[in-house]
Amino acid sequence: MKKACVIGWPIEHSRSPIIHGYWLKEYGIAGSYTKEAVKPEDLEAFLRDLPSNGFAGCNVTVPHKEKAYQLADVHHASANAVRAANTLWHDNGKLIASNTDTYGYMTYLTKRYPEWQESDAPVSVLGAGGAACAIVYGFLSAGLSEVRLFNRSASRAFEIARLFGPRVKVHDWETRSGASALSCVVVNTTTLGMKSAGDTGLDVDKLKDTCIVSDIVYVPLETDLLARARKRGLRTLDGLGMLLHQAVPGFEQWFGTTPEVSDDLYQKIAREIETS
Repeated sequence: MKKACVIGWPIEHSRSPIIHGYWLKEYGIAGSYTKEAVKPEDLEAFLRDLPSNGFAGCNVTVPHKEKAYQLADVHHASANAVRAANTLWHDNGKLIASNTDTYGYMTYLTKRYPEWQESDAPVSVLGAGGAACAIVYGFLSAGLSEVRLFNRSASRAFEIARLFGPRVKVHDWETRSGASALSCVVVNTTTLGMKSAGDTGLDVDKLKDTCIVSDIVYVPLETDLLARARKRGLRTLDGLGMLLHQAVPGFEQWFGTTPEVSDDLYQKIAREIETS
């Protein structure tokens, strides 16, 4: 029986076992996917011992993503781009690191709104953490000519700009509404709005009518930003789809089947979020 897991410290909050458990049942695979609480000081030993403990691989959540990347022997381009790993496995005695956040976000965006690629307008990204880095990388890889980056701490935004080059333009946080007026997509990657705490302060009335407003926060499923954008008549993209799609590559790697992110799975996780 194949086994995989998600590791973090703490780990109780993770919904990954629900997602992977759904797919294991859906495809009739004899396997398991569990939560494993791993202290930071135990991370290296846990990752090195994955095969001997019977694990085909693991997902990684906070606070281990950067350290897991550093411990890996081989890094996929997705992990190198953000200097963090969320999906790991062993191959010929080597620890392999990947980051599926880019895949998760870009796949969901393109499935929901494939027409976004037809625009030559810039994209605005709020925040400059690991998720922002992954999403910036995704847009640049898709051939976008300009990503506008807004962060309350400008130094972190400039780090991302230096990493990816001149197509990333750093703007003052205070200009996030006006400087996004012509953007085809606006993405909130900050924690503002998580569990209904705080707000991005983005003035959706300044966005053009064709703009897609996206938030990677998925608790609540509709953040204040998305609610205001929907009321304004704009297209919106929630954070749950990214969560579901980023799980696909790991499941395929560990269990040998490419799973579908179905409406049934989406609704199952959405109900779990609403009742938690």
